[in-house]
Amino acid sequence: MDYSIGQSARFSRTFTETDFILFAGLSGDYNPIHIDKEYAANTFFKERISHGLLTASMLSRLFGMHLPGPGSIYVSQTLVFTKPVYIGDTITASAEIVHIDDQQRLWTLKTTCTNQHNDIVLDGEGVMKLPEKESKR
Repeated sequence: MDYSIGQSARFSRTFTETDFILFAGLSGDYNPIHIDKEYAANTFFKERISHGLLTASMLSRLFGMHLPGPGSIYVSQTLVFTKPVYIGDTITASAEIVHIDDQQRLWTLKTTCTNQHNDIVLDGEGVMKLPEKESKR
């Protein structure tokens, strides 16, 4: 398949309390803002918020499974967290190709995560290295 500037992909999922707890266990980040309902109630946010990197992990799935897809490798990613993500929020991760370097097999992609209200919760830019094409025998 040929790819071009402007091509994009997206997918959505709803975050659950289980996601927050499992990510805390996986990352070792037990900050009470993520896992303690009573603590979070007394903060500016008034309830638990997602780990920023839990939200950002959706980009890994988007890149590794959809665009560019299997075999591609993350080179870099910028992240700007613009709004909190709460339990029950449905987040849509999107990526759009903004630059292709065929010689180096690198793609630069604009990355965005939005919530169910279409508010941007994460903004950034990722660079992916594509696998070498298999040679024909």
